[in-house]
Amino acid sequence: KAQPGKGSWSRYRAKFLDDRHINSGVVFWHRHQNALQRASRQYGVPAEYILGIMAIETTFGSYVGNHRVIDALTTLAFDYRRRGEYFRGELENFLVMARSERIDPARPVGSFAGAMGLGQFMPSSFLEWAVDFNGDGRRDLWDPVDSIGSVANYFAQHGWQPGQPVVSSVNGSPAASNLEPGLDHLYSLKSLTESGLSVGTDCGCDAPLRLLWLRHNNNDEYRVGYPNFYVITRYNQSTHYAMAVHELAQAIKNAYHNDKRG
Repeated sequence: KAQPGKGSWSRYRAKFLDDRHINSGVVFWHRHQNALQRASRQYGVPAEYILGIMAIETTFGSYVGNHRVIDALTTLAFDYRRRGEYFRGELENFLVMARSERIDPARPVGSFAGAMGLGQFMPSSFLEWAVDFNGDGRRDLWDPVDSIGSVANYFAQHGWQPGQPVVSSVNGSPAASNLEPGLDHLYSLKSLTESGLSVGTDCGCDAPLRLLWLRHNNNDEYRVGYPNFYVITRYNQSTHYAMAVHELAQAIKNAYHNDKRG
């Protein structure tokens, strides 16, 4: 894999950590406070992380895509040799979804790759993890309440640990300790300590940790990702993506609690 370039994290972060995403998150939280509280209780996932996903994926439904899902999946299934088999499976899953949820398959619109709704689920993810959270008898990822429940369920089913940390600071120099950053490299707290590093937050567990390398314009930053950080990467296998979800979650939470309506 290519190494992250200088300033890559700064550029990625700037696309999402802005007033538009944060303020939209506060408004959405107020509007759907009951559903978010219920999802947090039922699935153990804090509201701010559900919102972090929706903020990055569609800015809370402000842009869910403008491609007919059936057209996007059909084109990719039969005109994209490298991943045609994958998209043929997604096309089949989409048709199964449309039948089970009583949806006209010609109506849903989504991304150019067939991702759907506020959380941008692919059809296979819909069939496995989408939930009817508003109790109307249908799973509808274009409905905010169903989307809230579905994102929370996705996290829970991928191993989210309630009450456990997500990211922590790390003191010391991982580069000098010859430790490899990235999602594929696992470390115990003991191995990090023996390499001369100290972790800012002790999860009180023996879970595998990951070193995260974030390249700013003028400096490099290292963090430690806990298992909950890895859960976020199951949504999108990218350190930058998961870190942006985490930072947005914290920014939206702070703004929500500082808002005069909160």
